[in-house]
Amino acid sequence: MEIQVRPKDWLFLLVCLGLGLLGELSFFHGRIGVSYLVFIAGFYLVLFLRFRFVFHHRRIGLLLMAAIWILAGSYLFYDSVLFYQLNILIIPVLVFFHIVLITAPKQLNWSRPEFLLLLTAKLRQGLQYVSSFCKFCLQKLFKNITDQRAKTIKHILIGLVIGIPLLLVITGLLMSADAVFQEVMLRLPEFILQFNFIEGIFRVIVVVFLTFLFFGIFQVLQRSSKLEERLNQEKKNIHWDSVIAITILVMLNAMYVLFAAIQFTYFFSDGLQDGFTYAEYARRGFFELLFVTVINWTLLICFLKLVKDERNSIKMTLKIMYSLLIIVSGVILLSAYQRLSLYQAAYGFTLDRILADGFMIFLMVVFAYTFIRVWIERLSLLHFYLIAGVAFYTILNAVHVEQIIVDHNLERYEETGKIDVHYLNSLSYTGLEGLIELYEKEPAFPELENILKHRKAQIELLEQDTWPSFNFTRETVTEKLKDLDLTR
Repeated sequence: MEIQVRPKDWLFLLVCLGLGLLGELSFFHGRIGVSYLVFIAGFYLVLFLRFRFVFHHRRIGLLLMAAIWILAGSYLFYDSVLFYQLNILIIPVLVFFHIVLITAPKQLNWSRPEFLLLLTAKLRQGLQYVSSFCKFCLQKLFKNITDQRAKTIKHILIGLVIGIPLLLVITGLLMSADAVFQEVMLRLPEFILQFNFIEGIFRVIVVVFLTFLFFGIFQVLQRSSKLEERLNQEKKNIHWDSVIAITILVMLNAMYVLFAAIQFTYFFSDGLQDGFTYAEYARRGFFELLFVTVINWTLLICFLKLVKDERNSIKMTLKIMYSLLIIVSGVILLSAYQRLSLYQAAYGFTLDRILADGFMIFLMVVFAYTFIRVWIERLSLLHFYLIAGVAFYTILNAVHVEQIIVDHNLERYEETGKIDVHYLNSLSYTGLEGLIELYEKEPAFPELENILKHRKAQIELLEQDTWPSFNFTRETVTEKLKDLDLTR
């Protein structure tokens, strides 16, 4: 890649160095907390100043930016075992998607699958820019060096590559030959480690890596490419035969209608059918859900995108078949949702079960929109699916799923006297807060006091977190546990 380095590029490199330092401070100094919001604020400040607020695709851009800020804010306000790990990966992906989108040409169609190729191309171009920039710097640095001096530096480097392994082997032999020399050499690593050289080197490497990563990506964001031109062109249409599609839909719909008719009582009965347990009902519900998502949804998307026929009778037949498939799929989803609700009432609430509830609601919304798309053809499927997916994941973070689990399990304890304290203990500080609340109501609950004593001892042994790790939930629960009287 050929590049032209202007004076302001060196200034921007210093800005990216500051952003790299902020990234290292935010993510490599203990548990992440308020630092994620601080880093996102710094990152977008650099982005806005770099491109002077000239962006495209503003509506979807604002939605993505709101989602990014909400997800980053969850590290400050909430404490979740699952989303803490997921968001470390998902937020950077959303940020990269967002900055590529808003700096892309306004005529670019981002809802096509080929947009993923543009994302990978921008990342590759950023790395290529960094490589070219480093080559440029080396050429500038060594342009006045004579051939003889360059040859000497090359020979020194070769000598180091050969000499370092040889030095290690000889040092090992000398240590084996002399006990005093061995003792002196073994003390050297302890002396060196006192200065945290290894940790310092690691942090420098992280800062340099982040600096050049940000610098390279920012420098190529608004560079046009042949891939962007291809994305702007009309895609060649691929058609599937409508008669084949109708044949498949008729067979599937006939099977689904028969299935729903035979088991209608099973779907909507108030209790359990004889011979089945709650666990068996839940598994049956999930198989139905899996069948709906993998088969029905996939077929609907493929048929709606690829089956085209201008004959009115065929178009109407397809729409009726699509609608019937969606309706019957909705019946299966409702059945699965009801069975899982029965399972939760019997065995309590867990993260997996709450997420399954939410995912089924998400699928109901998706099928409802798909039903509308069947009859209003100008609507875009992928636009809605992407927006709904981002919104669904953001809402899961915003509603604080673990708090819902704790509240429901405490309510269930009030009604039935049953609660799994070990599961609550496996959750984050939100689950620990639930255990504290339970202890205040029922201090004699089996094993509860021992669990709280163990957690309290753990917290007292932990080192004090630095400011990047600040989190409201952890701070509140820690104070509650320290003030809790466990000597009753």
